[in-house]
Amino acid sequence: MPRSKKGKRGSGKPGVKNGVKGESGASDDELTSDILSHYSSASEATSVLDEGTGGEQVDEQTAQEETEDKLKQCIDNLMDKSAKTRLAALESLRQAFSSRVLYDFLTERRLTVSDSLERSLKKGGGEEQAAAATVFALLCIQLGGGDEAEEGFKMLRPILTTILIDNTASIAARQSCARALGMCCYVSSAEDGEDLIKSLALLESAFMSSYPNREGVLPTPKPGSPGLHSAALQAWSLLVTICPASKLSVLLDLHLPKLQACLQSSDVNYRIAVGETIALLVELGRDINEEFDVEDSETLCECLKSLATDGNKHRAKNDRRKQRSIFREVLHYIENEDFTDERIQFGVESVYIDSWTRRRIYDAFKEILESGVRYHLQFNPLLRDIFGLGPPLILDTAVKSNKISRFEKHLFNSAAFKARTKQRNKVRDKRADVM
Repeated sequence: MPRSKKGKRGSGKPGVKNGVKGESGASDDELTSDILSHYSSASEATSVLDEGTGGEQVDEQTAQEETEDKLKQCIDNLMDKSAKTRLAALESLRQAFSSRVLYDFLTERRLTVSDSLERSLKKGGGEEQAAAATVFALLCIQLGGGDEAEEGFKMLRPILTTILIDNTASIAARQSCARALGMCCYVSSAEDGEDLIKSLALLESAFMSSYPNREGVLPTPKPGSPGLHSAALQAWSLLVTICPASKLSVLLDLHLPKLQACLQSSDVNYRIAVGETIALLVELGRDINEEFDVEDSETLCECLKSLATDGNKHRAKNDRRKQRSIFREVLHYIENEDFTDERIQFGVESVYIDSWTRRRIYDAFKEILESGVRYHLQFNPLLRDIFGLGPPLILDTAVKSNKISRFEKHLFNSAAFKARTKQRNKVRDKRADVM
């Protein structure tokens, strides 16, 4: 999906002002608690313009400076000799990066943070590698779609790749690297055809081992492998949403038949990831060709109906409920092109998830940002650009009370996303020759 790139986000990004570096003797738990506490106390001032005294403004600035001092301490702790200290620092940064927009602060320190994350990925244990990959994905989201994120991605992509394809590495680390590879490529290198193709191929290599053999028999999954296959498949499907039409046609022919067979996987979460990916690929196929249809669609629909009504008592109740819900949606879309809209509300705004493409993009950011996704939808220009929301709103109390209707928001969001889809298709056509 087209986004502003090459440094266009530099001056316009809301972030915190640079504070004065200070020394801190606080423990890692205290650092995390204090950082989140300071951000929480200052958050209201970021979203609403209230009439305040000069003293309140000074207090807010002081709180920001103290918070930045603690963040600097966390960054310094990434190079500590103690693995426990490094892990605590990574967790503090993960919480801070996911809960606030820190573009200005991180732009000045991106190389230092990237160097430290690279060291953790190369020399840390599995838990530290997994945490470092997640923090790197968050760093790319913070830096947006400009040169800074692209520079970081090119720097850390080799080590992410090494861990992803290393069968002896921790499964948790490989999963985290798969998600980071997909997200960072989507955010920073979407217009670079070479990076996109390389990342797609790497992620394919991680989940295609779940495909059936020549006799059509699914392999017996190794311990932990379904989780890795799911993470790689979801990261891959995120990148598929920005593929040019020529590449997309090849991917549809190659993967759709194999993915249909994977609906029989013994792992419920992998089955669900496969089902959602099939729906996404069909939607993208129909997007570029109105006459597109799934090969042997009757067999596919029968399989989907079976999964949508699965009452197997050997499966956990929650797993059965989740599977039936997802596969009912997939079946309705394959048969009738019906999609159940979902409304995501944040502040006085809303985003409507009204397609499988939009859902995959939102879910990918939610997997990385977790509970902070709504905050970033409200204030992060990158996410607001991707979802067609425009610049972050600054509202006073009068405007806040004058809300537009839900239907008007839905029409606006739908129109914005359709316009972006058309633009994405134009970009696909322009990049077709490059691929």
